[in-house]
Amino acid sequence: MATWGEFATGQPALAEAGRALLYQFGVGLAFLATVRKDGGPRVHPMCPIIEGPGMYAFIVPGPKQADLHRDGRFALHSFPCEDNEDAFYCTGTVRTEADPAIRQALAEVFVAERATFGVPAPEPGHHLFQFDIQTCLLTRTASHGDAAPQHTTWKAPTA
Repeated sequence: MATWGEFATGQPALAEAGRALLYQFGVGLAFLATVRKDGGPRVHPMCPIIEGPGMYAFIVPGPKQADLHRDGRFALHSFPCEDNEDAFYCTGTVRTEADPAIRQALAEVFVAERATFGVPAPEPGHHLFQFDIQTCLLTRTASHGDAAPQHTTWKAPTA
């Protein structure tokens, strides 16, 4: 596994392309797949925050938060693009981030990114997770229906 910072240090162009796709609408937006209690997949939209050394998210109380606490595996996929089929996808595991200073700093980033919408700070029940990356895939296309998409894959080095 690698933090976003480690990934970005080792693969700066790939990380920047992924970040651009996750933030293509001005704020982080992605689909998050988690593992349900029965082993099946669950997919929800969510708001990743790429800041400093990591990729994080405040997850509201509910099935997605429970999934991540029980089985930290995830897959994350960027929202569709308007003009093409470019996409960024990554998999890995999460860990809870409990440091109050990190939580406060990321809450400020979250609110600042959404200032035009008047979004309040995450509540205490909104748990903060850091997403560590095992694999990622970047797809680049010329337009919708591109018959020859270009794929770049990356896998975290094993210890």
